[in-house]
Amino acid sequence: MLESFDKNKLIIFSCVVALVVGLIGFFIYKGLSKPPPEKMTLQFWGTFDDGSYYEDAIKGFKATNPNVNIVFRQLPYGEYHDALVKAFAANAGPDIFMIHNTWLPQNYNYVQPMPDSIPDYNKPDEQFTFKKFQEIFTDVAVNDLTVDQTVFGVPLYIDTLALYYNKDLFNTAGITTPPKTWEEFVKDIPLLTKKNSQGNITQSAAAIGTAKNINRSIDVLSLLMLQSGARMTNDANTSATFAEPISGFQAGQQALEFYTDFANPAKTDRYTWNDQLDYSIDAFANGKTAMMFNYSHHLATLHEKSLRLNFGVAMMPQPVDAKIRVDYANYWGLVVAKQSKHPVEAWKFLTHLTTTDAIIPYINISQRPPARKDLIDKLRNNPEFGVFAPQALTARSWYQVETATIESLFAKMIDDVNFNRATIRAALDEAQNKVNVLMKKAK
Repeated sequence: MLESFDKNKLIIFSCVVALVVGLIGFFIYKGLSKPPPEKMTLQFWGTFDDGSYYEDAIKGFKATNPNVNIVFRQLPYGEYHDALVKAFAANAGPDIFMIHNTWLPQNYNYVQPMPDSIPDYNKPDEQFTFKKFQEIFTDVAVNDLTVDQTVFGVPLYIDTLALYYNKDLFNTAGITTPPKTWEEFVKDIPLLTKKNSQGNITQSAAAIGTAKNINRSIDVLSLLMLQSGARMTNDANTSATFAEPISGFQAGQQALEFYTDFANPAKTDRYTWNDQLDYSIDAFANGKTAMMFNYSHHLATLHEKSLRLNFGVAMMPQPVDAKIRVDYANYWGLVVAKQSKHPVEAWKFLTHLTTTDAIIPYINISQRPPARKDLIDKLRNNPEFGVFAPQALTARSWYQVETATIESLFAKMIDDVNFNRATIRAALDEAQNKVNVLMKKAK
């Protein structure tokens, strides 16, 4: 009887052990046979950038995310924004797309902010946060691509306006160095301007004063306003204020007057440009103007247009009594579409792009000044970027609800002054009123 009982206990124990072993084996099998992560393709749209700029970054990302395929598509700039709007309207837009640094206000409906749980590829096992964004990138990127400490996009580079000058024309005029201040700039104007017997300009000192035949003329005027102390919008970004006085000083009005003086024949000591002259880049490339203001990407343009052009690039002039330096930014950032079906993976790729391993190949191939502060320090003595790189630290932009329309309004403001259709005060007030209409509609 006792022997039978012991046998039963042994059988029961054996069954329990077998069950436990079986369950352990089952869960181990389930764990080992876990289905592979979902394969997905992220569509990435851009303009100006070539797909080769991102090859290294995509390869590096796929090394740790083998299930994610990224397809880059480059669109012509003239078609780019409309193509995005149409694609999003048809629910067929990209997962990632490029926006100009002034486009975020007009693209809020299409952009998905960075989630709180995105990994920081700069420091594994940590999260990428707004604070880290601040630490990595320049102030202008923080102002342009974040709102209320929420990150909406990442920059790879920051370009800024700089002074291009013709060394041969400067040498001929006996000018040893490019102007560092606007006061020096004004003094150089009569030394570099040449006119024929009829009073027509045959050699311009600088491409400044008009709108349509100067590349990025609106950026130059915007910079002058910012340098003068004009507040382009109110603190809440709900209305334009560039025509308003600052402590009784008409900063915006002074900037517009200073800009248009160089296209005003009545200003004999400053007159050096008009609407009849060649487009600014062509005029500079052909040696017909001694100075122009532009961005780093036109270094390649000038080398292509004229191999013999002996030119240099200097930092942008500043007001003579300026306490702080103010430069002007122009760049593109990357954002994640609100319609994306894979926003987490898309944002993982963008944070991967913030690493030096991803950005340095991009900078080397694209030949653009970096957005990362640590890389700016390394390029201060670079023969190509030594001027542009440090200016990213002092660069600014301003809140624009509809960039293309605002540029048209500013161009009209300049033309109205130059063609005597309005006084400087009236033209400035009209532009501000129309920008305010845009801002009310956007709100």
